[in-house]
Amino acid sequence: MIAQQFHTLQTYLESQVIGQQELVKQLLVALLADGHILVEGPPGLAKTRAVKCLADCIEGDFHRVQFTPDLLPADLTGTDIFRPETGDFAFQAGPIFNSLVLADEINRAPAKVQAAMLEAMAEKQISVGKTTYPLPELFLVMATQNPIEQEGTYPLPEAQLDRFLLHLDVDYPNEDAELEILRLNRGEAQGVESVDKPTLSQQTIFDARKQALDIHMAEGVERYIVRLILATRQPEKYSSELTGQLEMGVSPRATIALDRCARAHAWLSGRDYVTPEDVQTMAYPVLRHRLLLSYSAQAQGIKPDTIIDALLSMVGSA
Repeated sequence: MIAQQFHTLQTYLESQVIGQQELVKQLLVALLADGHILVEGPPGLAKTRAVKCLADCIEGDFHRVQFTPDLLPADLTGTDIFRPETGDFAFQAGPIFNSLVLADEINRAPAKVQAAMLEAMAEKQISVGKTTYPLPELFLVMATQNPIEQEGTYPLPEAQLDRFLLHLDVDYPNEDAELEILRLNRGEAQGVESVDKPTLSQQTIFDARKQALDIHMAEGVERYIVRLILATRQPEKYSSELTGQLEMGVSPRATIALDRCARAHAWLSGRDYVTPEDVQTMAYPVLRHRLLLSYSAQAQGIKPDTIIDALLSMVGSA
C-alpha cells in the first residue's frame, strides 16, 4: 500500500532528523505536490541532513551545491565542452541534472545563477546556447537561507520566490529533542536501530501524487482557498489596518499551490477528503514568502505569519 510506504518513510525520517517533525512532513508534502522548498533557519538545524536522508530513501540521484558569489551559471547547468578528437562540442551536464538538489545558501548566488535556477524550477528544463535540455521527471530543489548573516547576499526577487512551493522556518529543538540528538550522534538513540531504512521507487512517488490529486475537495473548501487568496489582493474588504500592511497580494500560482498542498497534507494524514484545517495548516508555508509587505509593516517588524493569522481569522471557511 502506497500510503503505508509513505508513513514508514516519515517515521524513518523523524528518527533520523530529531525534533524537526514539521520539516519532515513538509518535505513529504512538497514531494507529493511536485514542488520546491525554501528552508530558512540558523546553521546546524539538520536542514541538509533532512534532505540527504530523504534522498537516501528515494530511487534517484542527489547533489549538493554550495552557492557562493563567484558561482557561474555554467557551474550549475553545465556547458558545452570541445572534444579535440572529434572536433565537436559535447554537452557536459551540471549538478542541476539530479532528481534531488540541495541549493545551500541560495541567496549568496548572483542574479545570473538565480535566473538559471528560475528556468529549471519553473519549466524543468535548462537552456544552454541554442539547445534546451529536459530535467529528470522527478525533480525537487531544497534551497536554504541563513536569516542571520546578510553580508554578501543577493536577496531573491519575488519572481524567484514565487517558484518555491513552500517556505519553511526551522526553529531550535526543545530540551528532550536536543538530548535525543546528543544520543543519536553517539549512536545511542533508543529505537533508531529498529527502524529499517525504506526505499521508494520513482513510480511509487508518481502513483502517490495521482492519489493525492484525486482526493475529494468540496466546493466549499475550494471557495475558501479562493477567498483567502483574494483577501491578500483586496484587504480593504476586511481591515483598513491590513490594507496598510500589504503592498501586493499573491498570484494564482499560490492558489494552485495551496490546493495541491492541502490535498497532499490530507493524504498524508490518512484521509480521502480535504478539510478547512488542511488549508489553514498549509496557508503559512505556501503564503509567507509570496506576501509583499509594505515598507511601513516592515519598519514595524511585522512578519508575514502575523498577516496570515489575521487573514485566517477574518476569512470564514463556511
